[in-house]
Amino acid sequence: MPTYSYACKQCGHRFDAVQSFADAALTECPECGGEVRKQYGSIGVTFNGSGFYRTDSRGSSTGATGGGSSTSSTSSKSESTSSAPSSTS
Repeated sequence: MPTYSYACKQCGHRFDAVQSFADAALTECPECGGEVRKQYGSIGVTFNGSGFYRTDSRGSSTGATGGGSSTSSTSSKSESTSSAPSSTS
């Protein structure tokens, strides 16, 4: 279940609440009884491992199909690295 952050508009009290998606948003501060509002922030999501880059899917599929495709993949890598210095010059 997700954790939502709230802040009171009157006293400034900040707190977190674990709620279901189906639950209604909280409206009352547990400290003073004032009106609260949801706090929105950045979401801490990181994508680690293989499969998140365009070149990752090519490398894994070439191993399953055979060695013929891997040379074209290698040549495209060498082309991209040889074109990179010419673009910086």
